[in-house]
Amino acid sequence: MRAPTLGEFAQQFGGAYFAAEGALWRSLKLLLLKPGALTVQYLAGRRKHYVLPLRLYLTISLLVLLVVRVAGSGPVEIKGDDPATIAKENRNIAIDLGGGRAGLRDGVFFCEDLPGWVCKRIQRRIDIDPKRMLVEVESLKDRFLGNLGPAMFVLLPSFALWLKLAYRNRRLRYTEHLVFALHVHAFWFVALLFALPDWGPLTALALLAVPVYTLLAMKRVYGGRLGPRLLRACLVSALYGTTLGLALVGVGLVSFLS
Repeated sequence: MRAPTLGEFAQQFGGAYFAAEGALWRSLKLLLLKPGALTVQYLAGRRKHYVLPLRLYLTISLLVLLVVRVAGSGPVEIKGDDPATIAKENRNIAIDLGGGRAGLRDGVFFCEDLPGWVCKRIQRRIDIDPKRMLVEVESLKDRFLGNLGPAMFVLLPSFALWLKLAYRNRRLRYTEHLVFALHVHAFWFVALLFALPDWGPLTALALLAVPVYTLLAMKRVYGGRLGPRLLRACLVSALYGTTLGLALVGVGLVSFLS
């Protein structure tokens, strides 16, 4: 049997994912317009006409991360002089790594809210040839985004775990919480996409959509009254926020020190 041509492969791929009446569009419509409905459909066994949760999450997250990389945006903040000035004079640069900062102020190294051994390694990386400093600064965001994808495979299970803790009286299996986590994170990536243009009203709308969507999805999937649901949401948010902060610091350090 001959191998398919590139055109045939593209046609098969498009037919599976991007046809107007295909599973992807049905899944996206349900995901975006009816919070939690896609999870309910999956848990009820009606899966034939929708993209599987993990595949849907990977499709959306990879596309959004690609756009983020092309757009040059990202959660790593690098502030200071122009990179050419840094490379020439090794003067001012500040790199925010989640909960800590490190860099140079008028040529003097500083490190705040980071472990001592981390500060020493960062200082060794900064005290390099000025020409290599330019390369380090320009490539840091790319390395961060490259490490962020794998980090999500730690964050996603942790989110499902916190949901299981918050809804332990529902007697749902961990994997059922994981399906919900995949769908919610897929929407969060879509919201991130709309926040990228850095236009105030659109960014504010995207940020507002995240908690509103999540609460509505929790209502449809888990049920319950508004008060207890808000308390559970606060508990999950606190636990997940801590996990996310630690993960971002870890990713930032790995990206900078690798």
